[in-house]
Amino acid sequence: MEVGGRLRRAVRFFQENPLSWVGLILLIGLGGVALLAPYLSPYDPKEVVGRPFQKPSPEHPLGTNDIGQDILSELLYGARTSLLIGFTAAAIAILLGTLVGVVAGYAGGWVDAALMRLVDVVLVIPFLPLMILLAAYLGPGLINIIGVIAALIWARPARVIRSQVLSLKHSAYIEAAEALGAGFGRVLFRHVLPGVLPLALAQFILAASSSILIESSLAFLGLGDPLRKSWGTILYYAQARGAFLTGAWLWWVLPPGLLITLSVLGFALTGYALERLIQPQLARHGGPQPPRTRSQR
Repeated sequence: MEVGGRLRRAVRFFQENPLSWVGLILLIGLGGVALLAPYLSPYDPKEVVGRPFQKPSPEHPLGTNDIGQDILSELLYGARTSLLIGFTAAAIAILLGTLVGVVAGYAGGWVDAALMRLVDVVLVIPFLPLMILLAAYLGPGLINIIGVIAALIWARPARVIRSQVLSLKHSAYIEAAEALGAGFGRVLFRHVLPGVLPLALAQFILAASSSILIESSLAFLGLGDPLRKSWGTILYYAQARGAFLTGAWLWWVLPPGLLITLSVLGFALTGYALERLIQPQLARHGGPQPPRTRSQR
């Protein structure tokens, strides 16, 4: 009955929030493009199939790049790399952030203080210089890029999840489990962790959005994986090889930029919708309302 009630509430919420459907449709569409790239792509993205800087035509709907590779094929296969990095980096970051947030919130004391100071240090370091420094030091490569992104974004979910744990810590069912003699680990994994999983899912969606944006930024700066084409590396090569000087930016720069925007928008709309579904008080005009004064009563 409880699962059915939650499902009905979720359906009603999405019916009342049409932007949530927009986010879901965008994510499903982009995911489908990534999965079906070998079947949708008219050419192998690594093969030279036309003249350099060829304008859009029936044979090449988005034209060709500076060496004659089909740009549409690059975009379709680039979706695979961008979404793979986004999902993998977000999963690692949320796994680490959930572990830190749950342990810190439930353990309390010096454990909480030490872990939260670590979170504060990560959050206070300037983001852009740290991102460039780590990526340049570790060098290009898919694993290195995923590691850099995960190291940059795990701290904020950890803080959010810790707040949720603090609200669950004194719940009746957790206090009952402790009174019956359940140990630290059992309460943590059997009672506290399931209580924060829905919030962790919402944070995962938002983290995936950030991951795709960070990967695109690193790739545009020339710090991406040169062996795998992503939307960010397509932008890098377009900028480095004269797309703006030749007028090819209309079909070489705008499409990957639009896809990055749509993916970030889809993840953001879905993530915020899940947060408001999990924490209904956030849906009241964007957040909890302040107490009313006497004159407003």
